Amino acid sequence: MAALSIGGVGIWLMHFIAMLGFSVPGSPIRYSLLWTVVSALISVTAVFIGLLIVGTSFRWNRLLVGGLVMGVAVNVMHYTGMRALRFQGEIHYDVYLVALSLLIAVAAATVALWFTMILESVVLRFFAGVIMGVAVVSMHYTGMAAVEVVHDPSAKVPEGLQVFSFLFPVFVLGLLTLAIPIVAVLTNPDHTTAHMDSAADDLALEAREFAMRD
Repeated sequence: MAALSIGGVGIWLMHFIAMLGFSVPGSPIRYSLLWTVVSALISVTAVFIGLLIVGTSFRWNRLLVGGLVMGVAVNVMHYTGMRALRFQGEIHYDVYLVALSLLIAVAAATVALWFTMILESVVLRFFAGVIMGVAVVSMHYTGMAAVEVVHDPSAKVPEGLQVFSFLFPVFVLGLLTLAIPIVAVLTNPDHTTAHMDSAADDLALEAREFAMRD
């Protein structure tokens, strides 16, 4: 569920919501369904792998590798999503800004994972999520700053999906699908807390039995 919420909703869906603001004057914008689905699979799968690498205990080597995997996943998802873009013309990229977008993604993903692993407070973990969100958005717009569009009015009118036609249903279904399990996870006590509560109940029962014997 973490991979779906981070990779699917937080990263992939953010990209295509942001792309609602992208336009090429004089050309319609369409998207390839195949590359759009591939970008979603890359994002969710890579985040899942990154979280497995990090695990539940803090280790620097795991953190760095997990941050690298997740950061690269964010970046690859972005440019795969851009590969789905269809319009009358071509896109070229500034290699230096592309490299900067990759650096931002890897660094911020690592920091966010680090904060999540070492911070016990829910409030501080919330700020770790904010860092990750800012990182994803910063990476996206740095990658978009690298874009150079060459418009060709004589090119064939593109075929494919309009982004909002498939984005809105995915957005609604995604939120509904994730809402129940996320709430369940957040409201469910962890194993340590559950064990302590169980031990406290046992002690209370023994105290009552002892008092009744007296």
